Amino acid sequence: MTPTRIFQAMLLAFIAVILASTGYAFAATNTVTPDTGGDGATTVSGYTVTNVSYNLNASDPSRVDSTSFTLSANARTVSIKLSDAGSTWYSCTALNANDWSCNTPGATTASIDQLRVIATNK
Repeated sequence: MTPTRIFQAMLLAFIAVILASTGYAFAATNTVTPDTGGDGATTVSGYTVTNVSYNLNASDPSRVDSTSFTLSANARTVSIKLSDAGSTWYSCTALNANDWSCNTPGATTASIDQLRVIATNK
């Protein structure tokens, strides 16, 4: 290998190292703002769930029309799951700042074995 070729290879390697270092430096300065969020079957990290109410169907009390509850902090998106073995998630609607209601079509009192709440303020 000629001295010119060696110089060119070293220059190319040096430029690659500089570019990689610059990209890493910019990526290292990214910051992510902290948010409240949580997932759990009992107490949810970031939120406490209270005042849980299962609202039964008037003509068939074995059916649960909706579930309502209060969160300890504001949330923007909330979903619930009522059966550990099931895969159905119900979307919830804010009634006011911290009170939520979730329509639960198809849920029955016999099928409910948990209240899993997923909430986020984003």
